[in-house]
Amino acid sequence: MRLPRSVLFGAGQRRAIGSVTASLGRRALICTDARLSADPAFRTMLADLAAAGVETHVYDQTQPDLPIESILECVARVSDFAPDVVLGIGGGSCMDLSKVVAVLLAHGGQISDYYGEFKVPGPVLPLVAVPTTAGTGSEVTPVAVVADKERGIKIGIASPHLIPVAAICDPELTTTCPPALTACSGADAMTHAVEAFTTLARPIDAMLTQEHVFVGKNALSDHFARLAVKSIWDSLKPAYDDGSNAAAREELMLGALAAGCAFGTAGTAAAHALQYPVGNLTHTAHGDGVATLLPFVMQFNRPACTPAFAELARIVGLGTPESSEEILSQLFIDGIAALFASVGIPKSLEQLGLAEDQQEFVAENSLLAGRLIKNNPRPLDLDAMRRITRAAFAGDRERLLDGVNLNLQKAD
Repeated sequence: MRLPRSVLFGAGQRRAIGSVTASLGRRALICTDARLSADPAFRTMLADLAAAGVETHVYDQTQPDLPIESILECVARVSDFAPDVVLGIGGGSCMDLSKVVAVLLAHGGQISDYYGEFKVPGPVLPLVAVPTTAGTGSEVTPVAVVADKERGIKIGIASPHLIPVAAICDPELTTTCPPALTACSGADAMTHAVEAFTTLARPIDAMLTQEHVFVGKNALSDHFARLAVKSIWDSLKPAYDDGSNAAAREELMLGALAAGCAFGTAGTAAAHALQYPVGNLTHTAHGDGVATLLPFVMQFNRPACTPAFAELARIVGLGTPESSEEILSQLFIDGIAALFASVGIPKSLEQLGLAEDQQEFVAENSLLAGRLIKNNPRPLDLDAMRRITRAAFAGDRERLLDGVNLNLQKAD
């Protein structure tokens, strides 16, 4: 497993931020966004840091999808402050910004120097992550994703050095998330969990963790993925319907955290590979993109994942004790599609805003995400990506059937 040194989870845990940070440094850069910096809860956290003897510099101009310009601006503004600890408080972009800035402050160079796996040469400034959405899992993962507009791509920086030293996960910080953000974030977390549970298991090799940041599924990542799927399945719709539902908010954040623990080790696969070019073209949220794609990727992967999908179906209570794995696996795919539809996730790439003539670009460019392609449980090539993209554009999973009835449950 690749995990933080410390994870604090539960209502009110944000009040530990001063003590946790003071144990790591005395000059803290805080990466957040303009909306959150005006929130009373944020001002309380600043007071806690001050009471613990931590001087702070707040950068609150984090942009969605983390364009390189935002990162460079943050580094320039903080150069005279000389922080010795970095906090990411907010959604995935805020936490990813804190990671990349911590790299640049420690090692210098260009952001592109660190693209890919194992390019960060050594420890970075200590990181504390405080998520305010239940979705990305960045608080526990070894990756940050940036938008390189010059290259026209989103690209990952992956290194164990990017894992925060501490994650402070307080579900009370998510109660002000609007329904659309709750849906987008929660569906992103479910995608993390499903893809982590179904990534390829790599042959055991003493050098595996030294040569790959994401090492494929194993017994420990599967444990977290199962917890995540069940938690998100039970809580996403209730939290979407009523943002003040404290029990649902807590369960959803637990699911997002567990999903991050799972994919931070196992990795993700085709849905994420396809989302990168889709997001670049449509300028839509990462969570909406991967969630729109997931049912279609699952349908394509089903021949290689029937037992895994059937196990998850049983975990969430689908089917009957007599249902076959064939039926259960299809019920789970259908159930994920229905859950996402119930919280307003687009049902097709066309609904997401992709143009019909952009499908070939998506299929071709998705293959550039090698670390994701190699994780997929079913081999991927250009023809496979075209099949998935076309089915997802049309919103028609039947295009991905391999001689199997989509409504297998009717034969039960």
